[in-house]
Amino acid sequence: MRVSGQRPNEFAFSSVIQASSSLGCTEIGRQMHCLSVKCGFSYELFVGSNLADMYSKCGEIYDACKVFQEMPYKDEFSWTSMIDGYAKNGDSEEALLACKEMLGFEKETVVGNALTDMHSKVGDMDSAFQVFGNDSGCMNIVSYTSLVDGYVEADQIENALNIFLELRTLAVEPNEFTFSSLVKACANQAALEQGTQLQAQVIRFNFASDPLVSSTLVDMCGKCGLVDESVKLFNWIKNPTDIAWNSLVGVFAQHGLGKEAIKVFDKMVLKGVKPNAITFANLLKGCSHAGLLEECLNYFHAMESSYRVAPKEEHYSCIIDLLSRAGRLTETEEFIKGMPFEPNAFGWCSFLAACGNHGDNERGEVAALKQMRLEPENSGAHVLLSNIYAKERQWGDARTVRKMMRDGSLKKLPGYSWVDVGNKTHVFGAEDWSHPQQMEIYVKLESLIDQIKKVGYIPQIDLIPYDIDDGMKEKQLRYHSEKLAVVFALISMPLGKPIIVKKNLRVCLDCHSAIKLISKVVERTIIIRDNSRFHHFSDGSCSCGDYWQSYEIAKREGWKK
Repeated sequence: MRVSGQRPNEFAFSSVIQASSSLGCTEIGRQMHCLSVKCGFSYELFVGSNLADMYSKCGEIYDACKVFQEMPYKDEFSWTSMIDGYAKNGDSEEALLACKEMLGFEKETVVGNALTDMHSKVGDMDSAFQVFGNDSGCMNIVSYTSLVDGYVEADQIENALNIFLELRTLAVEPNEFTFSSLVKACANQAALEQGTQLQAQVIRFNFASDPLVSSTLVDMCGKCGLVDESVKLFNWIKNPTDIAWNSLVGVFAQHGLGKEAIKVFDKMVLKGVKPNAITFANLLKGCSHAGLLEECLNYFHAMESSYRVAPKEEHYSCIIDLLSRAGRLTETEEFIKGMPFEPNAFGWCSFLAACGNHGDNERGEVAALKQMRLEPENSGAHVLLSNIYAKERQWGDARTVRKMMRDGSLKKLPGYSWVDVGNKTHVFGAEDWSHPQQMEIYVKLESLIDQIKKVGYIPQIDLIPYDIDDGMKEKQLRYHSEKLAVVFALISMPLGKPIIVKKNLRVCLDCHSAIKLISKVVERTIIIRDNSRFHHFSDGSCSCGDYWQSYEIAKREGWKK
């Protein structure tokens, strides 16, 4: 156009500027800015708005603000571009708010929505809630969905659900983004009752076939322990997207059903849906949890060569976890040395835990130091290292590590478990817990311990990392939170209703052994969701096949360090 001597108009400038923004090419954008000034279009609303948007998306927030301030007139698009730019670049809100007040744009719904979204994205939910004040008449579904999403990201599910109830009271129609955020919240909390109610609302508003909503429903049911329901929901989706396929692979992975995850992956590829980094993260995790070592390694090596997906931190961490669980500590160490970057905290934690299981203090100390440097405020590495020393009866070293924790004001994350009965969540801790049925729970627990001892239960007192007598160690094991939650569920929940207990940490080895046998003597299926995966206990066995206890599989297969 320029070579032919034609003069570009404002629409030509806007189109090229938008292209520069999409490509993240600031230099071309600057050239267009200079040329628009020469041609007299820099103050034109459409050009100015796109320039401000381009600079903010390219991270040049100062230049974006300068263009914005020089614009003689601003519309909704220009304001929204600037607010979004501030939010994404993490710059001070004060300049934006002062500018907003000066130009009298406080009550515009579009700007209010952008401000609500900005506060929500940085976790400032008090400010997000106050954007519209008491003037709910200016709010629309975008406003409410921004609040819902913000509360979900802040892990405030009750507030998110309250916002949903408010918008329904005001006859505001929810959209697919509203439902996907709420269902995601229920999935993260494994809130089955609320999730079931939301599913009914999704069907009522005809969003069951929406790709985003249906995918989050598949994920939600899986995280609530209902694998069969996840499969049923997936089968209802006419043309599953990669999000839906990834959700189903993830469900099987979290439940340790590695072979099923592989089958879903194969179907996905056969249908012509291209797997991505999330697909492989879920697939590798599923293989790792199921002990499918060779399959996991093959998929990892095929990622880039066959599917053009470059492995990232989470994929390398899965392999570290896999090899560590299998007891191949030397191989794990060599794999770490060959990585293009340092392992993340999860990778070092997996290696450290395996070193503890296999009594490899030397490697364990190295892994602990690496993890401490990555997460100095996380007590996990100190606890695992202390446990390694205690297992080898190196009480002096164990005390030294615990002193390091005290000196650094680090506290061990307390373990607690919870179970939903009716519309109430009952929380149990190993210490300092109270419950209206406390004595009934203790009596039932003592009875169950006696029963499972008769069928082979032996308390694993070596797991207690303190130099105390065996009787005290057994007592500490007996009152672990997951045992208390399971016993309460058995007392409170009728036959036929699934028992699903959640725990914030990984279920301990002793509780794992005990609950397997409890499921046998009471003839009920018990599901435990810990911070890593699901365990389905039934008739004295667990769905993990005890591969989760990595040192057991290592001994069985005769692998060496």
